[in-house]
Amino acid sequence: MSKYGMIIDLSKCTGCYNCFLTCRDEFAGNDNGKYAAAQPMSGMNWIKVTEKERGQYPKVKVAYMPVTCMHCENAGCIKVAKDNAVYRRPDGIVIIDPVKAKGQKQIVSGCPYRVIEWNEEAQLAQKCILCAHMLDKGEKVPRCVESCPTGALLFGDLDDPKSEIAKLMAKGNTETLHPEYGLKEKVRYIGIARKFIAGTVILGDVDEVAVGATVTISGDGKRADSQDQWIWRF
Repeated sequence: MSKYGMIIDLSKCTGCYNCFLTCRDEFAGNDNGKYAAAQPMSGMNWIKVTEKERGQYPKVKVAYMPVTCMHCENAGCIKVAKDNAVYRRPDGIVIIDPVKAKGQKQIVSGCPYRVIEWNEEAQLAQKCILCAHMLDKGEKVPRCVESCPTGALLFGDLDDPKSEIAKLMAKGNTETLHPEYGLKEKVRYIGIARKFIAGTVILGDVDEVAVGATVTISGDGKRADSQDQWIWRF
């Protein structure tokens, strides 16, 4: 049995919103039976793309971050749901039962990532299902992954050592957004935006870049050297 997961490489994400648009196209107004009731035509997003701007002109960095259900192994939504209204499939995908979950608004607050939304009209908590309805029909990846033009979203079998996602996971450079939650998330990230230091060495008397000038920054046991213009990320 496959154990599905996803890696989101933020260094490749350009903020095109294709993942968001194709998710809406797949689920808005479309009832998928036991997998998920129809997503409302407006006001609900099962994958969000947030923007984070850092720095100030002329040294500005904008990072984009797709955020969706993390399909956690220790999922809080499963713990707060009654009558097995939220369950984990053998392949690791977490599903909210569209029948059993009716009226169980506490499911929304069970997720610390706040990626479960409340459909007021249907009286139902809803979220990403990793396109389980497609996977069960033989499709290889969810629609968000299929539509990503830069390959920022990688999906596959975590238990298959030959799969691309398992190989990348084995390198150890992926991380969760909030490791302090202890949820064992199956959606992990590469290149989460953090602080950066940037600048340019200018010769005061001629107001020109000091070509060849070496700049050193150090702290917390780390040291980095650069010349002329620099950007360090932490």
